[in-house]
Amino acid sequence: MRIGVDATSWHNRRGYGRYTRALLTAALELDQRNRYTLFVDHESAEFPLPRDVEVCRVQTKVPTVKAAGADSRRSLSDMWAVASAVRRARVDLIYFPTDYSYVPFYMGVPRIVTIHDAIAELFPALVFPTLRSKMFYRAKMKSGIHQARLLITVSEFSRRHLVDKLKIPPTRLRVVSEAADPIFRPLEGNSTGAALSRWGIPADAPCLIYVGGFSPHKNLFLLLDVVRELVRRDPFRKLRLLLVGDYSGDSFFSCYNQLSERVRQDDLGNNVLFTGRLDDKDLIVLLHRSAALVLPSFCEGFGLPGVEAAACGTPVLATTQSPLSELLGEGVLGVDPADRAGWLHAIERILTDAALRDRMRAAALAAASRLSWRNSARQLLSVFDEVQLNAAAT
Repeated sequence: MRIGVDATSWHNRRGYGRYTRALLTAALELDQRNRYTLFVDHESAEFPLPRDVEVCRVQTKVPTVKAAGADSRRSLSDMWAVASAVRRARVDLIYFPTDYSYVPFYMGVPRIVTIHDAIAELFPALVFPTLRSKMFYRAKMKSGIHQARLLITVSEFSRRHLVDKLKIPPTRLRVVSEAADPIFRPLEGNSTGAALSRWGIPADAPCLIYVGGFSPHKNLFLLLDVVRELVRRDPFRKLRLLLVGDYSGDSFFSCYNQLSERVRQDDLGNNVLFTGRLDDKDLIVLLHRSAALVLPSFCEGFGLPGVEAAACGTPVLATTQSPLSELLGEGVLGVDPADRAGWLHAIERILTDAALRDRMRAAALAAASRLSWRNSARQLLSVFDEVQLNAAAT
């Protein structure tokens, strides 16, 4: 079987870009039977394409990695160019690893689409900056759901939301989960001092870390409110909140400017640090240095930063509106995203209770070890086989 993959999201720096790269890399390593063609409209030395695989380069005016964002600037002509390339390639099926890059035009082959979560349906005002962008996305989603032979999502938690909110029949949904890259693991010895000096983090400062985008649904204003209250107390005056994520080149709806202004207004400049996007090796240093990763989002379809933190032995404080409590067990403390007092209490506990941190660290490591991209790739390959069998039967 010849499998086409829409790899226009390969170079995206957010979670669905990592999902595309890690999942397809593992699938290519495992699959000795099928041939693959990757359709791309942009290349970058930061994320090189895999070797020994056919690459079809599509000419678009604006690369999908920039255009398929919050305001849906992707043009009809660019989407038509991708669809035309798929038709000419004569693949047996085409897989879209994210609904953001989905192309709703005729291709003549069965399609598989990953819908990572239902956040856009649950919280549209926090995801889309304009009514036009919301309507365009919903039309594309409706088309993708209708046209796809099977749909994939990343967790049972997300699957339940998609069934409930988008009314997708459960029989059409398959789960292909996420995992931490093997580079995420506990650091040996105390090798973080030199790396930490570049961020000016005092050796005796307690740290919390957030990793992700700065979209409104990430609920970061609540986190700033909790930090503002904590640093007024003597035990936490040196507290550092490290906000890790791309705030300059992100194509999604961002409230970074409002967040940075809140930091200024609340005089938190010494306590809250926007690091920008980090390479994995630098991120691992900050995860190792932090008492916990905090993820207060209104909703997460998977919560990959939580699993990556767990793989490093870092305890996780996460929204209850995510699958992380199911995935990490005692390695996570779940808090309702609307419960400000609950977040304050949970952060106080994690900063002051060393025995709790040790228990959570051990549980987090054990839970993260049960997830791997190879297992996820096996789940994906089984979906490909299922679609092939169904296509042959019809």
